[in-house]
This record gives sequence, C-alpha cells and structure tokens, in this order.
Amino acid sequence: MILNVEQLKKKIIYRSNYRGTKEMDKLLGAFVKKYIDVLDNKDLMDLERLLDIDDNNLYNFYNNLKTEIIFNDNNINLLFKNFKYQKED
Repeated sequence: MILNVEQLKKKIIYRSNYRGTKEMDKLLGAFVKKYIDVLDNKDLMDLERLLDIDDNNLYNFYNNLKTEIIFNDNNINLLFKNFKYQKED
C-alpha cells in the first residue's frame, strides 16, 4: 500500500518523536521538524527507511561511532549526519 505524501509525512513525524529513547525522540523529532516540508518523495522514502534503523545504530552513526550496519549514501543520511541539534535546557 502506498500512502499519499501527507499521510507519509504524518507517519514520519510520529515515528520520529516516539522512538523509545528520549534522546533519539528529541534528536530525530527536531531533525524531521526542520526538513519534513522541504523533502521530495525520494527523500521522504529514504527518511522512512532511516527511521527503521534501531536507536543505537542511529546514535552511533550521528556521533561518528562504529555501527553494526552500513548506511547508504543519500541526501537524508547526509542531512542527518550534519544536523546540528540544539539541546533544550
């Protein structure tokens, strides 16, 4: 089943904010909030695949640590890797 773009965006927003670990909820939630409305369909699909990856590997990838999986070279992974998260106090 293929979702329409708005349904896909809602799904991505939800999944990015409810990961299971508070740190990744905040990081991915902020990342998605910044980029969700400027991404094309391919990027949205890549973002959905990024959200399928477990928190530990995502955290390690973001922090330039060793990961158990190989991350594809695509626009979303590059944006995520270079995203500067401002922690809220």
